Amino acid sequence: MSGHADTPWRTIHSAHHHCGWDNALEPVTTVAPGETLTLQCLDAAGGHYKPESTAADIATMDPARVNPVTGPVFVDGAEPGDALKVTIRDFAPSGFGWSAIIPDFGLLADQFTAPRLHLWDYDRTARTPGVFSTHARVPLKPFAGTIGVALAEPGAHDIIPPRRTGGNMDIRDMAAGTELYLPVEVAGALFSVGDTHAAQGDGEVCGTAIESAMDITVTLDLVKGGAPAFPRFSTPGPVTRHLDAKGYEATTGIGPDLMTAARDAVSGMVDHLSRWRDLAPEDAYLLCSVCGDLRISEVVDAPNWVVSFYFPRIVFE
Repeated sequence: MSGHADTPWRTIHSAHHHCGWDNALEPVTTVAPGETLTLQCLDAAGGHYKPESTAADIATMDPARVNPVTGPVFVDGAEPGDALKVTIRDFAPSGFGWSAIIPDFGLLADQFTAPRLHLWDYDRTARTPGVFSTHARVPLKPFAGTIGVALAEPGAHDIIPPRRTGGNMDIRDMAAGTELYLPVEVAGALFSVGDTHAAQGDGEVCGTAIESAMDITVTLDLVKGGAPAFPRFSTPGPVTRHLDAKGYEATTGIGPDLMTAARDAVSGMVDHLSRWRDLAPEDAYLLCSVCGDLRISEVVDAPNWVVSFYFPRIVFE
């Protein structure tokens, strides 16, 4: 995960960003199919948080500036019905990040109403875990939380919801080596990427990961006439190897509603971590978001479904 100062391909500066999807946006550059480029990405707060920031700064974050994405990039020859193949080559992390409990946001927003901010100073190579506290260290896996192309529908579209053309999917496996296929709906595709993370658990349950600015290098190519109905991707190998070594603690939620079961599973893990590791519930919730995995375990034994939450024990080793 090295920098790209000497690479021959072009670099798109983070100043070329936008905070919503709109197919009328002017492209910042045009690339040929098969071309590689580096895009400098801001964090999800657009640089709002600094090393000296406190929880009080959460209230001053402008919601209209959330999740800036760098782009859009026009891919020559891309037409509706094609698939844009995005091969994620590399990340160059900044080494500074943040995680937060934001009032009225997150899976357990009704249980965690007070703002909380945690700042991370982590290894820019991402080879060593990020230090959360004297007792907790989180293995890192840089990835792009928001990655997508423009919608066919005209006008501005909110950046927060994920969409059929990608966007704010927050899939932690959008990491180096992954090949992502996006359905093209407008000429040129208009590709953008941002919301880069140093680590995240499946579910991003408190609403934030380790939010961190970084550069991403991608190759953009086309599969003519190959548009999937929704994004699909291939990974280059195992996806949880960085977390697996010491096993997991797991809690469950069981009932007829998947969202309620998910909340119960996460609440159970927050309670378990608080007792087991003597953590403040707020810290347990933050840790669940940056490295715990929310999984659907069963959806066939009506009327009740099972959702499980897995927390990697390696965090406390």
